Amino acid sequence: MTDLPERLLKGYHSFMTGRYHAESWRYKDLAREGQNPEIMMIACCDSRSAPETIFDAGPGELFVVRNVGNLVPPYAPDGEFHSTSAALEFAVQSLKVRNIVVMGHGRCGGIRAALDPHAAPLSPGDFIGKWMSQLAPTAEIVAQNAMMTATERQTALERISIRFSIANLRTFPCIRVLEEKGKLNLYGAWFDISTGELWIMNRKTGDFERPELGA
Repeated sequence: MTDLPERLLKGYHSFMTGRYHAESWRYKDLAREGQNPEIMMIACCDSRSAPETIFDAGPGELFVVRNVGNLVPPYAPDGEFHSTSAALEFAVQSLKVRNIVVMGHGRCGGIRAALDPHAAPLSPGDFIGKWMSQLAPTAEIVAQNAMMTATERQTALERISIRFSIANLRTFPCIRVLEEKGKLNLYGAWFDISTGELWIMNRKTGDFERPELGA
């Protein structure tokens, strides 16, 4: 008997004999020199949309924070516990990342919950409901659009939530100042789990467009 699920132990063995063996020099450099990623990813904690997998990232390339619905709350120095804000502070102020990408995805359970205000809480604390209530005003408008199908409403709010999070990023003074100075770039992306398509938010129009991939 072990203290970890067998699947994890098998995966670790595969990692050690595969990727770690091939890139041990990189891990040793990272251990000695520390991490220095240029990109921070803010993504959903959905198990189907891992940024490191989607972007084929190596160790030390991405600084990733994941939460339900890939949301960034507004700047609120109120003395409470703020996990995503703490990660932002560390990435921007300490690691000095040059790019922040908010990535949403299709079939997001958090977004689905936001579109259904009558859904029963999963627990007395209703942590998901409280967290997703950040989108409540917009979710209500989208949910009432009878001209859209349920799937269209879901996709619309998934993409709107990305623009919402980018707007909230700019409420952080350090992020706003660095962006104005051209030292920090903010991006949006949406990943379709079923097709593997990646849609990129046009930073001028806010529209989501498919990138042209090289051969």
